[in-house]
Amino acid sequence: MAKFRVGADIGGTFTDLVLLGQDGALYTKKVPSTVGEYEVAIVDGLSSIFDSADLNADQIDEVLHGTTVASNAILEHKGAKTGLITTEGFRDVLEIRTLRMPRLYDLHWEKPPPLAERYLRLGVNERINNKGGIDLALDLGEVERVVHRLLDENVEAIAVCLINSYTNGDHERAIKDVIERLAPGLPHCISADVLPEISEYQRTSTTVINAYVMPIVSQYLYQLSARLKDAAIDAPLLLMQSNGGLINADVAESKPANIIESGPAGGVVGAQALARKLDLPDIITFDMGGTTAKTSLVEDGDFTRSLDYQVGGGIMMGSRLMSGAGYHLKIPAIDLAEVGAGGGSLVWIDAGGSMQIGPQSAGAVPGPCCYGMGGEDPTVTDANVILGYLNPDYLVGGELALQANKSRKVFEQKIAGPLDLDLAHAAHGAHQIVISNMIRAIRAISSERGRDPRDYALFAFGGNGPLFAAGMAKALDMKRIVVPPFPGLFSSFGLLYADVEHHYSRSMMQVLRETTAGALNGIWGGLETQAREQLAADGYRPDQIDIRRTANMHYKGQIFELTVPAPSGDFDAEKIAELEERFGQEHERTYGHRAGPEEPVMLVNAQLIGRAIPDHPPVPDRLKGMDARVAMKSGSRQAYFGPEAGWLEAQVLSRYDLATERAGPLIVEEYDATCLVPPGARARQDDFGNIIIELP
Repeated sequence: MAKFRVGADIGGTFTDLVLLGQDGALYTKKVPSTVGEYEVAIVDGLSSIFDSADLNADQIDEVLHGTTVASNAILEHKGAKTGLITTEGFRDVLEIRTLRMPRLYDLHWEKPPPLAERYLRLGVNERINNKGGIDLALDLGEVERVVHRLLDENVEAIAVCLINSYTNGDHERAIKDVIERLAPGLPHCISADVLPEISEYQRTSTTVINAYVMPIVSQYLYQLSARLKDAAIDAPLLLMQSNGGLINADVAESKPANIIESGPAGGVVGAQALARKLDLPDIITFDMGGTTAKTSLVEDGDFTRSLDYQVGGGIMMGSRLMSGAGYHLKIPAIDLAEVGAGGGSLVWIDAGGSMQIGPQSAGAVPGPCCYGMGGEDPTVTDANVILGYLNPDYLVGGELALQANKSRKVFEQKIAGPLDLDLAHAAHGAHQIVISNMIRAIRAISSERGRDPRDYALFAFGGNGPLFAAGMAKALDMKRIVVPPFPGLFSSFGLLYADVEHHYSRSMMQVLRETTAGALNGIWGGLETQAREQLAADGYRPDQIDIRRTANMHYKGQIFELTVPAPSGDFDAEKIAELEERFGQEHERTYGHRAGPEEPVMLVNAQLIGRAIPDHPPVPDRLKGMDARVAMKSGSRQAYFGPEAGWLEAQVLSRYDLATERAGPLIVEEYDATCLVPPGARARQDDFGNIIIELP
């Protein structure tokens, strides 16, 4: 009996499901998300696939899941009532923050409210110094009184974060023992387990976030597991982490901060894996849906990770230098830049008479005007219908009928008329503004990091990514575009490529050249032991474990770190010098310069990734059943390509018509996305089912 792996990705509007068999058999399903009970959509969707494909529940071998449950709890402030125990005098760290503001000259900007309210943040008298020594011992009697006070306030979770506990976690572990004795079963966490790194605010914020979403994630995973078992699906459940690796459900329950941004990670992981097969080590991923567009960098075959990020800070526009709007998470995450540009983004005219796009969106309801569901404001999708890029009659294989006349009428009244523009010219202007907005996101993860986008291929997916990819690539002088199979479902498909990973770190804060090889071997050796023990507990053999070291470093006196690979094996003087040289090279690559050899380099954090290598490739090279939902009709229609080219007759075809290379203009229609190939470009389908677009 054939076995299948499931990729399930939950979004705010739709839940995407992909079933992949060992022989490459592939089944997909897109169902409405069941808000409040997200697990219902997963199980109901799987049941629908079982019925239509004549499959049985016991054929499911593994369930891989990306979810927005944790991030939604933060965005909507619906997490647990959380208490914080910290060192006396430091309870306001959460509100003081780092004094960084997202809008420097906005006198009315207010900080987001702390996730642990002030009356629930209590201090205890203790002090550990920055060397790990105990200057003031912890009074367990005081700890008991503080815990009782929080319990009297009916807290639902407790976070513990003491000053300098990253050097010595004994006091935090003692508090943890008291909590477990006085309130068995109450969700709680300590920073020594969650983030044993320097940076007081970041460590406190990350620990509080972890506690804040613990009950929410725990309850959700319990309900999902129960529903899967009720449906006779008795398979391991693995969660996508923000860093691009998978963890089992038990680890996700204890460290839910690791899955806050699990939703967008799947697509980047899938893009990285496919790019390796295509021998494309350097790509820029571009994921555009209905509300936002996200982009990330894959370099030398590996995606880049940010050291920290913010949740609930709104849409990232342009420069990454402005921060402070959201809740700080100092946890490795795939480095994503985001803009408020999607198919449902509203097109509007500002007070100065200029056309603007988003970040407001029509959403799924009422949606764009052409949906005929009550939308009254023009959107990006309406502009694409007017331009002829989208099928004027229907989307998603005929399941969604369109009313193109409504798009034209509203766009003429609210955009073209007031701007005194021809309708097609106005719609094309909206399309170009979207492209310029998204280019800002690409520059944020490339040019602002010392990378030239012309050296990369553009990997486009999401429901709207393939529609805008060619315009973006042309503007950035990028020459190659890759559109993977099932681009609108690719985030769930990408889950199937991910490996189980565990990330560990410890702060060092030492001048590298003054550090002994023994100290480095000790700290990285301890992290490796933790990784191997966890992966063994996950059921992996020693020969399946891959260990990778990285280091966070900066020149002495700097406050921002760069991450570089650290040498493997035992350290000696030569490897210490090699690590310092790697930092110098990365500093020059990122900032365009490096200091002289006399400048001391600080090793801030030692980091390690333990990865499980499966016995067989997670995804077969050949996929079957990919033609289940192809474009409905081949033919042609008029499409507008700007004032110079004007209206041209574009061929309308399916992905599989590109077995023979064709020249643009082309419109490739699929069940879940539409791909635009402009005049002058050429498109073909490769051996893996990807559309490859070459620009002049």
